[in-house]
Amino acid sequence: MMHDPYAPRSKSSSKGRTNLASCIVATVFLLILAAGAVVAYFLLLKPKAPKIAVDAVQFPTFSASNGTVNFTFFQYVTVTNPNRDEFTHYDSSLQLVYFGQPVGLVFIPAGKIQGGRAQHMSAKFNVQSYPLPPAVAARVGDNQAAAAAGGGGGGSVGPMVAGPTMEIETRMKLEGRVRVLKVFTHRVDTGVRCGVVIEVTRGSVLGFHC
Repeated sequence: MMHDPYAPRSKSSSKGRTNLASCIVATVFLLILAAGAVVAYFLLLKPKAPKIAVDAVQFPTFSASNGTVNFTFFQYVTVTNPNRDEFTHYDSSLQLVYFGQPVGLVFIPAGKIQGGRAQHMSAKFNVQSYPLPPAVAARVGDNQAAAAAGGGGGGSVGPMVAGPTMEIETRMKLEGRVRVLKVFTHRVDTGVRCGVVIEVTRGSVLGFHC
């Protein structure tokens, strides 16, 4: 039996091609939808690390004697949560470092910062009898001797000699999590390092940079 090329095509083959086209269109639509969701996530919902701004550093007490220093240190910061949802922080700390060696470490209590809000925080150190480098200790001794000699002769005070300086590094670290859409939890962390320059003889802060 010969095949007639002019015979009408079967309805089943036409229906199959229609179904295939529909599947392709649906797949392309789903891919576009998924790509849009990914873009929206990265632009709007992706958790961002909190921002830390160091407002001030203070040494309410500072003394140097016998080649060591004793001081109380305060650091005041403002932490801003740029996310829409709250940031819960834990395992956070502030460390003091001098010439690459740790001076002290204090842990920051856990807490929460609401989305889009800023929170003021502070940390305190008490450091006792921390040894100074020999060169710095020698200059401190010379300055103290010069000050004593200048103030002991008939009330006359000699010229103030510029004192030695030391630079302490502060390292603040915040770790925690941000909950997105009240469902997904993402871990985020941030930190800031600052150098604090101190005039050792008087314990005054000459400046700091972060």
